[in-house]
Amino acid sequence: MLNALVTLAAEEAEHNPLLPAMYDIVWSAVCFVIILIVAWKVALPNVARMLDERSAAIEGNIAKADEAQKQAEAALEEYTRQLAEARTEAGEIREAAREDGKKIVAEAKDAATAEAARVTAAAHAQIEAERQTTLVALRSEVGTLAIDLAGGVVGETLSDDARATAVVDRFLADLEASEKAAK
Repeated sequence: MLNALVTLAAEEAEHNPLLPAMYDIVWSAVCFVIILIVAWKVALPNVARMLDERSAAIEGNIAKADEAQKQAEAALEEYTRQLAEARTEAGEIREAAREDGKKIVAEAKDAATAEAARVTAAAHAQIEAERQTTLVALRSEVGTLAIDLAGGVVGETLSDDARATAVVDRFLADLEASEKAAK
């Protein structure tokens, strides 16, 4: 059916219906040239400028990203170095604290030993003083009892203190000598 229409139109017109008229071609060419010149002179420079700006911005951002990457790597290295220093310092502090603890314990032991020796010496001195006091009191009492007993055996009072003291001392010395001989 389309073929029939084309042939019918060809018979009625003298020129080919598929080709436009010559004035249409000329005016279309003029319009195309005007649009081409406007695009070449106005749009193309604007597009080129915009692409240059975008290219510069991208290059600037890449440079900034590279710089930020370098700064981040430098900061990481610094952080790693500081962390290693902090760990080393912490180890030194721990060692110093251990040494101080050992010194404190040793000093406390020495102080406790010295205090124990002082307390022991004081206790021995006190015991010796009490022994001497007891010995003196015992001598006095034993002497009095011995004189009373001797006076009861002899039948007379021994009132001479110097003689009584001599007798008591001799008696106690004999008693101590027999005690030491028994040990």
